[in-house]
Amino acid sequence: MENVTIRILAQQLQLSSATVSKALADSHEISAATKKRVQDLAASLNYTPNPYASSLRKKKSKTIAVILPEVADSFFAQVIDGIEAVAQDKGYHVLICLTHERSKKEQAILMEFLGGRADGLLLSVTSETGNPGPIRELQEKGIPVVFFDRVCEGIDTARVVTDDLESGYKATEHLIRGGCRRIALLSISTTLSISRQRMEGYQQALADHKIPFRKSDIISCSHDAAANLRVLKRLMSRKERPDGVIASVEKLVTSIYLTCQSLQLSIPGQVQVIGFSNLSSAMILQPSLTTITQPAVEMGSAAASLLFKALGSKNYVLKDAKVVIPSTLWVRDSTTAGEKGRQQDLAGRQGKRR
Repeated sequence: MENVTIRILAQQLQLSSATVSKALADSHEISAATKKRVQDLAASLNYTPNPYASSLRKKKSKTIAVILPEVADSFFAQVIDGIEAVAQDKGYHVLICLTHERSKKEQAILMEFLGGRADGLLLSVTSETGNPGPIRELQEKGIPVVFFDRVCEGIDTARVVTDDLESGYKATEHLIRGGCRRIALLSISTTLSISRQRMEGYQQALADHKIPFRKSDIISCSHDAAANLRVLKRLMSRKERPDGVIASVEKLVTSIYLTCQSLQLSIPGQVQVIGFSNLSSAMILQPSLTTITQPAVEMGSAAASLLFKALGSKNYVLKDAKVVIPSTLWVRDSTTAGEKGRQQDLAGRQGKRR
C-alpha cells in the first residue's frame, strides 16, 4: 500500500499542502470545519506523520550526539541512561560516539558534526585531548556543546561535573582515619581536569593530617590492563609499599584487586583500597569495595537539560551554566575506617577547604 502523504491528502481534499499541514498541526489559521475534513480523511487513510521530513523542513536533525571515551565504564553507561530519558521526553534521538580515549578519533568525530548531523553535542573529552579547535568550530557554526564529567578547559561553555577535589580529599581522609600512612593514588592522566582535582584533594588531605607527600606515590597508569598489572605489581612489591590505595578511575579497581591477589596481600588487612566507581558489583567483590560513587544518571540528565535549553532558546547563554553534583562515599569492607555500610555525603567538609 502506498504511503499516505500530505500531498495525497491535499489532492483528495482539493486543498493546498500548506493548508493540510496546518490543519494537522491544529493551527489557529485554519477553520474548525476544514480541520475536521482533514483529520477525518487522515484517520480513514491511516496517515502517519513523517518526523524526518518535518526535521528537514525545519533544518533540524532531531538528534543529539553524545561523545564519550568508552561505555565499558559503568559511570558512562549510567550517564547515557540519564541523557536518553531527557532526550526521549523532548522527542529527540541520541547518537552515541566512542573516542576510545584517542584525541585523533575525537577530532574526527567532531568534524563530522560540522555538517549538522546533530543539533547539539554532549561531550566528555579523552585523556589525551589538548586541541580545542574542532569544538570551537562547532560553536562558531551555532552548534551548542555541553561538557559532562571531563571538560576541556580552553572552551567556554556549560559543564556538568562532580566535586572532584572534595572527593579526592574525602577518599584520602577516609584511608587516613583507617590508619593508613602511605597512600598511593592511581591515575590515568595528568592533563584531565578531574585527575588534577582529585590529585589536589589527595595532596590537601595529606597536608591537613601532617602526612608527607611523596611524588613516587602518584602512580601513572594507562588504558592497557596488562601494563597496569605490571606497574602495580612493582608498586606493591616495594620495601615500603603503600598501606592504602586510591583507584581514581573505575578500570583500575580490577587491576589493584588482581595485584593484591597475586602477591597474597590481604585487603584491608595489609592494604586498604578505595575506588572511584559506579560498579553495581562493588558490594559483592571480595572484599566489598569502598567507593566514591558519582551521580551518573543525574549528571547525564542535567547535561541534556542544559543542552535542550540552548536548543530551545537562542538567548540562552551556555557559558554561564555550571552544575556541580556531589559524589557519595560508600564505606564497605575494603577499608576499615567508619561504620560499615554507612553512606556519607561529600558536600559537608567546608571548614577544611583551602
